[in-house]
Amino acid sequence: MANATESIAVERELVIAASPETVWEFLVDPAKAGAWMGRQSWSEPHVGGVYRVEVIPGHIASGEYLEVDAPRRLVHTWGWEGENAVSPGSTRIEYELTPEGDGTRLRFVHSGLPTEESKASHTHGWDHYFDRLAIAAAGGDAGTDPWLSGDMS
Repeated sequence: MANATESIAVERELVIAASPETVWEFLVDPAKAGAWMGRQSWSEPHVGGVYRVEVIPGHIASGEYLEVDAPRRLVHTWGWEGENAVSPGSTRIEYELTPEGDGTRLRFVHSGLPTEESKASHTHGWDHYFDRLAIAAAGGDAGTDPWLSGDMS
């Protein structure tokens, strides 16, 4: 378990071939979010608003929006409903979007994870979903998410 002065985090940076405004919509609009992550989502993108996504059948992540600065910065809490290790609101997700050429540089930090094992699990998930986000936000078809049918490889 991490002590109070240490934070276990997943950090990623990628460039997406879409404007910050477009990428932003894929982060907050439930109709667009499903193109890259989850079976369904609920989003109230304002400070204090609810964030929920059924990532795979029966596994719902939820939290609360802490910062909403469209289309530059988005921060919300995160955790899994019904799970004690990473419970709802127990971790923090930060997205920073900056223009880069014709695209967007997305900087991502998921902090406050309780163990290296939870970091490894979340890293696997975020890597999978960011590949899909890059395709969908750029106007492509990421296809049906194989994880929705149980193929987690």
